[in-house]
Amino acid sequence: MPPVRSALTAILGPTNTGKTHLAVERMCAHSSGMIGFPLRLLAREIYDRLVAIKGAQNVALITGEERIEPPQARWYCCTVESMPIHREFAFVAIDEAQLGADPERGHIFTDRILHARGREETMILGSESLRPIIRSLLPDAEIISRPRFSTLSYAGAKKLSRLPKRSAIVAFSIEQVYAVAETLRRMRGGAAVVMGALSPRTRNAQVAMFQSGEVDYLVATDAIGMGLNLDVAHVAFVSLSKFDGSRRRRLTVAEMAQIAGRAGRHQRDGSFGTLAGEGSEFTPEEVLAIEGHSFPRLDWLYWREAKPRFNDIATLIADLEKKPGRPGLLPAPKVIDLLVLKRLSEMPDVKSLIRHPVDVARLWEVACLPDFRQMGEEHHSRFVASLWQYLGQGERVIPHGIYANELARLDNIQGDVDTLSARIAAVRTWTYIAHRNDWLANPPAMAERARALEEKLSDALHDALRQRFVDKRTSMLLRKGAGDVGLLPVEIQQDNRVLVDGEDIGTLQGFAFRVDPAAKAGDRKLLLAAAERHLAAHLRQKAKDVSMADDSEFSLAADGEGKPSIFWKDDLLGTLTKGRTLLQPAFTPMKAVAGLEGDALREIVTRAESWIESQLAKAMGGIVGLLDLAQQADVDGNVRALAVRLADEGGIAGRHYLADAIAALPKEARGAARKGGIVFGALDIYHHAALKPAAAKWRAALFAARDSRAMPVLPPESAVHLKTWNFANPSEARNAGYRRIGDEYVRIDLAERVIKKAHEARGQNNVFGMDMAFATSLGISEAGLKALMRDAGFRPAEAVVAAEAAIDAVPADETPVIEENTPAEATPAPEAEAAVEATVADAAAPEQTAPKEIAPVVLTHWRWVGLPKPRPPEQRRPQTSAERKPHASAKPKAKPDRAPPAPKPSAPPSALALQLAALKGLKL
Repeated sequence: MPPVRSALTAILGPTNTGKTHLAVERMCAHSSGMIGFPLRLLAREIYDRLVAIKGAQNVALITGEERIEPPQARWYCCTVESMPIHREFAFVAIDEAQLGADPERGHIFTDRILHARGREETMILGSESLRPIIRSLLPDAEIISRPRFSTLSYAGAKKLSRLPKRSAIVAFSIEQVYAVAETLRRMRGGAAVVMGALSPRTRNAQVAMFQSGEVDYLVATDAIGMGLNLDVAHVAFVSLSKFDGSRRRRLTVAEMAQIAGRAGRHQRDGSFGTLAGEGSEFTPEEVLAIEGHSFPRLDWLYWREAKPRFNDIATLIADLEKKPGRPGLLPAPKVIDLLVLKRLSEMPDVKSLIRHPVDVARLWEVACLPDFRQMGEEHHSRFVASLWQYLGQGERVIPHGIYANELARLDNIQGDVDTLSARIAAVRTWTYIAHRNDWLANPPAMAERARALEEKLSDALHDALRQRFVDKRTSMLLRKGAGDVGLLPVEIQQDNRVLVDGEDIGTLQGFAFRVDPAAKAGDRKLLLAAAERHLAAHLRQKAKDVSMADDSEFSLAADGEGKPSIFWKDDLLGTLTKGRTLLQPAFTPMKAVAGLEGDALREIVTRAESWIESQLAKAMGGIVGLLDLAQQADVDGNVRALAVRLADEGGIAGRHYLADAIAALPKEARGAARKGGIVFGALDIYHHAALKPAAAKWRAALFAARDSRAMPVLPPESAVHLKTWNFANPSEARNAGYRRIGDEYVRIDLAERVIKKAHEARGQNNVFGMDMAFATSLGISEAGLKALMRDAGFRPAEAVVAAEAAIDAVPADETPVIEENTPAEATPAPEAEAAVEATVADAAAPEQTAPKEIAPVVLTHWRWVGLPKPRPPEQRRPQTSAERKPHASAKPKAKPDRAPPAPKPSAPPSALALQLAALKGLKL
């Protein structure tokens, strides 16, 4: 060991004592300096800090895979293995010197402790456990203890969901790191990932996410224990054991403390603990030791000959396995470089190229190539042997084509996290090779290509880690959800996508927020809460817009469940529900609208109710007028009773339903009823305005609201006859303004007109002939016409005998009678009259071409049998099955023979006269 020519100081103490910061300050105070760090990542961090202080042209960075060395550089940041100890510096420091006890790298740290010296000052930084070995090996060194700035306390075991923000979770396998990061992504929006295998660029990008607060959690390997400066408040151990390369063992107390000490920063306290449920717990003795910074003293360090002889391979191996000759040092275990050298010495192709000690020295350089890809001793030895075939003969360099092809093979940013990590590890191998001055023909150019490729893959790896382990949307909402809503920009795009601070959280459909379907189930509650916070102001303004909207902006339609609903600009506001009466429905706001607060809800409800009232007055004005008629004291009470009952049925009711009210109505009072708009049809009683399309639509909605059922689909407004339409029941057809005739439907007023024409053709006769041109012009089929005529009390003339037999079988109180005023009162509404006239005219208008012979009119003969007289409800009884279905063997009741009365003789009219009469509705 050369004599100490400078001040030698050992700064010892626990983590978070500012030792590294002190060393950097001391180096900057000297004209030149060098610090050896345990990690490439830490060396890069301090390099960036020095560049900001001294300038890039004055600072160098040397690691195994990275070399930035400006010609005039005076301050060097290096990994311990890459320290150029042959150069002279005013200041030299070795960080984390306690790693001299590490089985794999300890001999390197021990060599630097013993031989690396600054011209003016040397500083050794490490744990308090180094005190006895420093005192033994370097008796002249000044030992200074540095206390921890803040308190480190044990917080016990915590569930992952209960970890405080700014926590670092430490795992000791890639599988554990990925599993914890994935869980945090689902629960807390994600986590940054830091592993020793990451490139500095990827590691810095991940740490930047954590430091900036984009994510609140960091999942890392024990790499964070080596001096990385992070803003961590709590450290949680997933496990307290790790695989050290040969066996799985429990962490030493010093290793636990090194990692736990990352919690807290400067004078801010920190805590440590474990993850609950993982089966690892600190013992009370370990907790006391970590909290009190009391660790077992190191009495030895690993050592290996730093300057072996290169006479031959056997001599080299013997020197590398030589035992140290002083106390406090132990021979280094067989690490991978020595194991690779031994395997190479057994390979004939390798040995054949060794002829001189220079070849032995070069073989040792090649054997020291780090196993970045973690291939193991066997595979790494074969790889090194393949390189030796170029480096041990000929020009003794790796051909440019071989190097370029390897980089080209790795130049692929596709793949998952593991694939990209493997490519980066391979690139690190070729980067290390490029930084060997005599291994390539053009090292600087190849090093630049390798560096660019590593950065490219590192960016891709960062994106892959971010995509896999960070949900930016959830993270943003968790981070800012508790802040002032006014500070977060909310944007509603044209397609109704909702962006909060630039992140898509879902869709606003009217007043209802729909979470993005891509969101996981665990995120839905969070996104709904975020929408409630951030959209409150927008929804309040939207409620004001509703309150000031014109009537034309509102509409009545069925919602997704078929309920009668009120819409504003296609946005659902609420539904109609049962009210006090049919014409006084209640408005029930939808859930999203009902969730609005105060004035916003009142404004929407008040505006919707006023619109409903105005639309009912417009569309159902005639029916509302029936209620007004019922309030007039000068009107006969029976008329008022009829008006109330008809209004309760929406303005349309079957005549049989109102038979008792009609029977009680004096003839002289019917004028007042007609004046009030009531039309007395043969089959139906209705208000003349009840058949308008708007009235039909609102009536369907009102009955759906009253009966709590779906709103039916209505036929087209212009339809007068329906052949392929199915109403759920007769009342639904009547509410739509149609009467069922067989398997068809015809509009009620037109059905009444057909019946009126039949009564006009009948006159005083029971058997008569009628031209059905009007009925057929409406599209009514023969079966439908027969069904309509049967409902109206008519039978085909050829079926008169059977009809009479049926009449004879009816009891006396059910004998069909003819309503005297039926034909005169069955008057269609004016607009219906016009529509029918147009229909008939279109059907019967002769073509404007050459005159054709008019076809003779074919009369259909009918017999009037009358309508059965309805019985009072108390006299009605249900038919038995025997009454409904007489036995097939039962013989029909005999009827007395009687001939039908002969029709009055009259001269038959001409065909032209019959056609004109049919067109004008006249009876000949």
